[in-house]
Amino acid sequence: MPAQIIETNTAPFATVDVDPVTLDIMENALRNARIEMDATLVRTAMSPGIREQGDAFPLIADRSGKMIVGQFGSFIDGFLRAYDGTIEEGDMIFLSDPYSCEGAVSHNNDWLVLLPVFRGGRLVAWTAMFGHQSDIGGKVAGSIPIDSRSVYEEGVRIPPVKIYKQGEYNEDLVKLVLHQSRKPDWCAADLNALIASCRVAARRVDEMCERFGEDMFASATDMLLERNYRAMKALIAESIGEEKVNFSDYICDDGVGNGPYKISCTMWREGDKVILDFEGTDPQAPSSINFYLNENMFKMFFGIYMIMVFDPQILFNDGFYDLIEVRIPEGSLLKPKYPAALAGRTHALGRIFDILGGLLGQKTPEFLNAAGFSSSPHLMYSGFDKKGEWFQLFQIGFGGIPGRPLGDGPDGHSLWPGFTNVPNEFLERYFPLRIERYEALADSGGAGLHRGGNGIKMTYRFLEPGTVAIHDDRWFTYPWGVNGGEPGQRATKILERADGSEEVVGNKQDGIEVKEGDLLHFITWGGGGWGDPLERDPALVSLEIRQGLVTPDGARAYGVVADAGGTVDEAATETLREEMRAARTEGNSPFNTGPDIATLRANCEAETGLPAPKQPVWST
Repeated sequence: MPAQIIETNTAPFATVDVDPVTLDIMENALRNARIEMDATLVRTAMSPGIREQGDAFPLIADRSGKMIVGQFGSFIDGFLRAYDGTIEEGDMIFLSDPYSCEGAVSHNNDWLVLLPVFRGGRLVAWTAMFGHQSDIGGKVAGSIPIDSRSVYEEGVRIPPVKIYKQGEYNEDLVKLVLHQSRKPDWCAADLNALIASCRVAARRVDEMCERFGEDMFASATDMLLERNYRAMKALIAESIGEEKVNFSDYICDDGVGNGPYKISCTMWREGDKVILDFEGTDPQAPSSINFYLNENMFKMFFGIYMIMVFDPQILFNDGFYDLIEVRIPEGSLLKPKYPAALAGRTHALGRIFDILGGLLGQKTPEFLNAAGFSSSPHLMYSGFDKKGEWFQLFQIGFGGIPGRPLGDGPDGHSLWPGFTNVPNEFLERYFPLRIERYEALADSGGAGLHRGGNGIKMTYRFLEPGTVAIHDDRWFTYPWGVNGGEPGQRATKILERADGSEEVVGNKQDGIEVKEGDLLHFITWGGGGWGDPLERDPALVSLEIRQGLVTPDGARAYGVVADAGGTVDEAATETLREEMRAARTEGNSPFNTGPDIATLRANCEAETGLPAPKQPVWST
């Protein structure tokens, strides 16, 4: 039974004309309110994941729950269908369980607050914010166990409940939830930050309704959604054909020895509507890499990608959802059956963007992006210091952004617009570690006319004994290049012990015991290259040698002969490029994914220092 919204005033909103100037004012007021939500969050939260890195996503939606401004799409649609309860003025909803909201949030660490905004007894809007909590209990510090076999092992699960009921705060509920966390002080501050952010946005909506009237506010939000619908309808007709195109990519492993796992998507257009069908995606994994993909969330991913690639001037909102149909097989990696584990879904979440890049450019290769988002690397480090006090770090890392039609991919950057790195000074001030190196890893980006972004090499020296967990991907498969570009370098993690010994550790591994003085070299993948590397300007390669982004040996992938100072031998460069062109064999595919899976498996241990993952076997 869907949620029941209780309104004391049932009069419908009148449709009124909104002139273009007023509409522009209201649109920008909503945008500013969304920015104010972020600012409030940063000032109030305590955990480094939210406060320093911005791992939180705001939303202002219309009265039906459709996002008007935000980043991650609307969380409200799935909640409204799944919540068997009433919603009244003064209520605020709190939840984290993906299975209770159709994947509106995708693992238990994401705490979501929803605030219905009422005026005069009528629902006029929603504000919402979710953020990743650094610890919610469960079997491991950080609450993202790699080897969990069910969602029950992944920390406290919060169904949709009222944290405020008709204005009354449910203090006992909050005490119960915080009692599950190893870092209740962080969780309390972060939860208050989510609440405060929603209240700030609700206040701004109320002020807009006071200034312009509720009918005009409702009509303006309808117009913004309709404008987006028209823009996306034209963009879809122009950019997506009726002929089916397919693209597949892989999650390297599941952290318990199996892999790779295929994600496959087929896209085509029927009339005005785009169909995105994930038939052919592998069944759900036994461990936590499953991603419960909400259909509306994927529609937003698709829309954002379309807009950013083809027409960045379009303001994205939920208005275009009726133009997209998403089909996800039940029991697959992207729609696992309850109570499948979900904590480590970040790898599939990242891979979705690479797959969108592979799909959307096939009709128009000049718009193709290479692979690069790939994952969202995590590091956890926890233990007791010499004073007996508990410390716990959760940090998100970044890889190389893919080479693009308009230029090189940035080095060591996030594709999420709001994400930033944790300053090294912050890490060294609040955690028992020292950052010995933090640099773009030369040559890790795929060669191309437009170079893939380099990955990052970050070296941690641990100053206290503790336990480390690593979550990353793209260590087995390569971030592919396009239109003649080369794949990026794969990720690797090397633990250098204080006694001088070294070992390669897994890119998905919990429970790594470290001692004082041990070093962890945390190396992320590079983005794939775009276009023919032999067309890259040698002067630019020379500059990047001087900047430490490309080595003289790496320059030869561009057919450039140069010394350590970046001085180019022009005659030798011309000769090398002619030899490289002559040695090429023509291929039909615009994608360069590197060796096939069988070859990767055969060469895995020699190339990566890790055993090859075993082919997954599913019961029928």
